Amino acid sequence: MKVRTLLGLIVMCVVIPLTSMGSGFHIREQGAKAMGMANAFVAQADDPSAVFYNPAGIAFSEGTAISLGVTVINVPETKFSGTTKLGDRAAGLGIEKSGSTKARDDIFFPPNFYITTSKADSPWAFGIGISSLFPLAKRWDTTSPFRDEIKEIAIKPVNINPTIAYRFDSLNLAVAVGINYTYADVWLEKSSCTDTYAFTAKGIPGYATAPGEQVIQMGELEMEADGDGWGYNAGLLWKPSERISIGVSYRSEIELDFDGDADYQITTAGQSFYTQMGYSDMIYSVGAVTKITLPDMWSFGIALKPTERLTVEFDADHFGWSSYSSLNIYFDENDVLPNSLTRKDWNDVWAYRVGMQYAVTETFDLRLGYARDNNPIPNDTIGPELPDADRNNYTFGFGFKGERAVFDFAYMWVDFDDRDVNNNIQTGTYESDAYLFAANLTYFF
Repeated sequence: MKVRTLLGLIVMCVVIPLTSMGSGFHIREQGAKAMGMANAFVAQADDPSAVFYNPAGIAFSEGTAISLGVTVINVPETKFSGTTKLGDRAAGLGIEKSGSTKARDDIFFPPNFYITTSKADSPWAFGIGISSLFPLAKRWDTTSPFRDEIKEIAIKPVNINPTIAYRFDSLNLAVAVGINYTYADVWLEKSSCTDTYAFTAKGIPGYATAPGEQVIQMGELEMEADGDGWGYNAGLLWKPSERISIGVSYRSEIELDFDGDADYQITTAGQSFYTQMGYSDMIYSVGAVTKITLPDMWSFGIALKPTERLTVEFDADHFGWSSYSSLNIYFDENDVLPNSLTRKDWNDVWAYRVGMQYAVTETFDLRLGYARDNNPIPNDTIGPELPDADRNNYTFGFGFKGERAVFDFAYMWVDFDDRDVNNNIQTGTYESDAYLFAANLTYFF
């Protein structure tokens, strides 16, 4: 019984940090035109990316359009300054490490692709979007004090969103509905570290005789899983006059069912302990399943045209992250990897945006934007896999219009607030920045 309890404590230190993989990493940047205005676009929705921002907008377009784009995201150069605890989290165990450490730089490229079509004499419009709404990448150094929390995590999702819209010409109003299918692949790598005094406390001889004397790296965990789920979206766009438009859009929750494998490789340092425990293999592989509920999202916007050339839009987005209250991971063989039942308790949050576009000429537009995004992660569950914080987003962009094609470009600087944390993982401050570039090429038939 002592052996199983102690082994369970070791492996639980490996598994629990994975729970952050469903945290607040929604990527709102799904089109370069919108991004140039800080994604304040729900009441304009006048290019193919409307399939994401507000699908009702495609009912006001004519003909067929194809748009292909990419967002280049420089993953935040996160710096942590403070104290971390390596090994066991229990009072009196583990070793505290003070100082600063940085996450490694990373760049990823979530793409987007849209097709919309409608006939000039028909109120119906159809569209489909393929994009990546919840990507994540974070890498800490293999020797960092967070290595028993996370060394590397990557989430690669794909969202497919067919939609249909209808325009009421007498009201100058359009409505739309769509289906959302999301598939995601997840990869995680981390170390298992433990205070060897825990062995002595459990009656295992030959290890440290006082707390904090020694922490050893017992093993390396690699987990890979994929999952999918279904949801829906809807939108409304009303143009009561030539100078005012009002938009509302909604995206439902999506429950992702993940199924994968966990490989636990025992290190040379941990081999002598595991041999005493009766485990002779160096690698243990087990199946793992879990569920994550992505949040629902409401967007409200009003766009104004003070002059013929200038458009200004104000948006508010609500993210229902309270759907992510816990994450339970179940393993096929509990003797090797015990089930992980973890409280998360994320919060619902709002984001506020303002964007503007000025038509310099008939073929060239300039754009500016600002957004204030609030993060959903409470102090007691935040960790190094996603050290999120409230942030200010500053954007600019431009668009060139040709006879049959449009090219849009945008840049965004994400200035995170310093995030002070104090929990059983770390006590200190995270500092982050991020830089995004986006481009879309749209062709009209």
